[in-house]
Amino acid sequence: MDSITSLPDPELNPEFYADTPAKRFFAWLVDGVMIFLVTLLVLPFTAFTGLLFYPLLWLVISFAYRTITLASGSATWGMRLMSLEMRTFRGERFGLGEAFIHTLIYSVAISTFFVQVISIVLMLTTARRQSLGDHLLGSVAINRAAVRR
Repeated sequence: MDSITSLPDPELNPEFYADTPAKRFFAWLVDGVMIFLVTLLVLPFTAFTGLLFYPLLWLVISFAYRTITLASGSATWGMRLMSLEMRTFRGERFGLGEAFIHTLIYSVAISTFFVQVISIVLMLTTARRQSLGDHLLGSVAINRAAVRR
């Protein structure tokens, strides 16, 4: 554990952070497919008027999906499939508050190309592989398999 936080030290325990940027990318793709499927399921309940405001529908469902799944298991379904888990700067699993704030920061970052590029560069170059939102919150994505050892 790092003396500043309760997170694993990336130099002493690199297995916690190994391949997390690639896993986060594939988790993001899986989550995108899940969100798309949910939006398709919701469309008939809007009498297909949801097609007129589909980007807004996507945004609302995406926000709810990410917040609920992060709060319930500290990982989205895509992250769970990739054996990733989010942790707070204290090393704890996400609760509803952390999940909401993380999703809010993510939503702002993904909507702005420049901010998203910064976030990706940070994930590829920092020791803990943190995105811009992770840096702001002090959170990290770690390998679940490394936690269970």
